[in-house]
Amino acid sequence: MDFSRVFDLLVLGGGNAALCAAITAREAGLSVLVVESAPVHYRGGNSRHTRNLRAMHSGPLDVLTDAYPEEEYWQDLVKVTAGLTDERLARMTIRGTESHLPWMRRHGVRFQAPLGGTLHLARTNAFFLGGGKALVNAYYAAAERLGVGISYDTEVTDLEMQGDRFVSATVSTRGEEHRIRAQAVVAASGGFESNLEWLREAWGPPADNFLIRGTPYNMGRVLKLLLAKGAKPVGDATQGHCVAIDARSPKFDGGIVTRVDAVSLGIVVNRDARRFYDEGEDFWPKRYAIWGRLVANEPGQIAYSIIDAKSMGKFMPPVYPPLKAASIAELARALGLDAAALERTVAGFNASVRPGTFDHTKLDDCATEGLAPPKTHWARRIDTPPFFAYPLRPGITFTYLGVGVDDKARMLMGDGKPSANVFAAGEIMAGNVLGKGYLAGIGMAIGTTFGRIAGEEAARHVRA
Repeated sequence: MDFSRVFDLLVLGGGNAALCAAITAREAGLSVLVVESAPVHYRGGNSRHTRNLRAMHSGPLDVLTDAYPEEEYWQDLVKVTAGLTDERLARMTIRGTESHLPWMRRHGVRFQAPLGGTLHLARTNAFFLGGGKALVNAYYAAAERLGVGISYDTEVTDLEMQGDRFVSATVSTRGEEHRIRAQAVVAASGGFESNLEWLREAWGPPADNFLIRGTPYNMGRVLKLLLAKGAKPVGDATQGHCVAIDARSPKFDGGIVTRVDAVSLGIVVNRDARRFYDEGEDFWPKRYAIWGRLVANEPGQIAYSIIDAKSMGKFMPPVYPPLKAASIAELARALGLDAAALERTVAGFNASVRPGTFDHTKLDDCATEGLAPPKTHWARRIDTPPFFAYPLRPGITFTYLGVGVDDKARMLMGDGKPSANVFAAGEIMAGNVLGKGYLAGIGMAIGTTFGRIAGEEAARHVRA
């Protein structure tokens, strides 16, 4: 790699947003270099672990059924974020998704029929054939065919800025340091979820029990450098895409297969064998990302999802098998819980369940009565052995603290004015759209929309 030349565009990061920006800018005629901190076999950031993109459409589109209009998408987002979102940028994200599927196909991405069970996504989300790793591989192949330069194992150690203008990046690769100059830069290097020290600064001691389901390479170095150079911060360091994953998962890089999707079909208890939240509040894709934070606020950051034989086979099985027992008391002992306490909790729950018609494809009328917290939908007595349990820990996918951007993906400086030549896309700016909460497939929507915008606007800047 010739680091001495001046590139039209330097892209920091190697995931979905970075590659969308690089491909778009290269197709517009720019010389482009992508620097990826991970080695080639870990390339792609958290995009390696994704499996779908949420897309609006006015009618059937590719693998998507029926219609999913902008306003419904927007209301779904408002609900999960409790209104903590920039409406203008959010609606830009949503509108952009209508053109993504044909663009992605042109660059080698393939789709499959949607998955069923608890996911309810046939109408709203397009699933990638082969998952996120296949998508990443397709984009890298497309970028290489177009002549995009790619440097792996390349860590950004400093950024040279003159006021609001990017001049160069200092990188370390294979024991050597290089200065890379470019007329524009796209920051698409993710959040700081792999930086355990930074997580502890934000969360305190509970962070020691967090598992990082995403890439181990998102250390937040570029984010920290940009903030130090005067970028406008957006978002809360304690907010992020945080789901309940199997407590037996590895510390890093467990990915999507560690997520436990049984929550809405049973009850969830803490280490005191007490329930602490409504498991049936809404469809799972609109609620799974609150459960990591819920578990994080419980004693010891541990919880247990408990179901009976009636629910087995009705959800996507995680990579780890459940604990199995012939009785609730036996299950409690296997989990290290007080058997009498768990029996009381289950008995109280069972007694509160009102008759209804169970239907996990809709917000049914199976609910509890006189129970705190309630279970609003899909409440069925846990009374059919064998009984099963999954231990849960908070699993951090990505963090929402990032940099502000405008509608051209230009990074905002502290005074609210856009940088002259710094653009941002993906997780590093997702906090503009996601103040809190998460909606299945919205991360890929943000990254693809703003990655393409960043590539287009960088090309426009360089040509001018």
